[in-house]
Amino acid sequence: MEIIRCPLQMQQWSLAERRQGRTIAFVPTMGYLHEGHLSLLRAGRQRADRLVLSIFVNPTQFGAGEDFDSYPRDLDRDSTLAQPTGVDVIFSPSAPQMYPPGFATQVHLSGLTEGLCGASRAGHFDGVTTVVSKLFGIVQPQLALFGQKDFQQLAVIRQMTSDLNLPIEIVGMPIVRESDGLAMSSRNSYLTAELRQQGLSLSDALRQASAAARQGQRDAAVLLDLVHRRIGQEPAARIDYCEICQAQTLQPVSQVDAQSVLLLAVYFGTTRLIDNHLLLQPFPA
Repeated sequence: MEIIRCPLQMQQWSLAERRQGRTIAFVPTMGYLHEGHLSLLRAGRQRADRLVLSIFVNPTQFGAGEDFDSYPRDLDRDSTLAQPTGVDVIFSPSAPQMYPPGFATQVHLSGLTEGLCGASRAGHFDGVTTVVSKLFGIVQPQLALFGQKDFQQLAVIRQMTSDLNLPIEIVGMPIVRESDGLAMSSRNSYLTAELRQQGLSLSDALRQASAAARQGQRDAAVLLDLVHRRIGQEPAARIDYCEICQAQTLQPVSQVDAQSVLLLAVYFGTTRLIDNHLLLQPFPA
């Protein structure tokens, strides 16, 4: 496994592999890997000849007062976790390498970015689409794998890839959860034991809403009230958003069908957790 820091060197490596007829699977991350990331890497290893992992805490997707400075970083730890999955290259550039002096380009996508996380994190998705576009140009993959926990991000990247005619297959992979149901996230490391216990209200609320929907309750307002009441039992919880949307457009719906997804973002103390579930699918045991 090789660690490459220079964007040009990474691009040259990828182009040389492609000239040899080899396919490249790519998993972009901000590091501090967990089992969710590792599941993406294992899937990528099965789908292509070469596997590239990027680790880059992207400053342009963090807003004022967010956790850019405190976001966990440990390249040695991440390298140790990544190696058994069969990663060929870890691409880990610095911010000045990705955004050199004079950098003046931004990729903006409208529509899908305007609600949910886009409403509460101004400029976040411009940072995401810009850095992912750059990473795609540097790594030159034929496919890229993303987790469905970041449901809106996955929809945005799919739309961007389609709109820009990028010859890259975008693969969405299922949410990986802890044994107690908490969706895996690098930000879980911020939680105290008490806040982590309260954070289980997200998966519990999703489970309850899914059960009610599959038993015949299709009124979105009723299901959202159920979710608000469950999460509201937790003293540290502060809901950022709780919405039921159509999975492709991310527009709110009033009646639930097979394409309805319940999306949550909730603060527990200062830690913001997100989770989601397609309501008419059974919730994982």
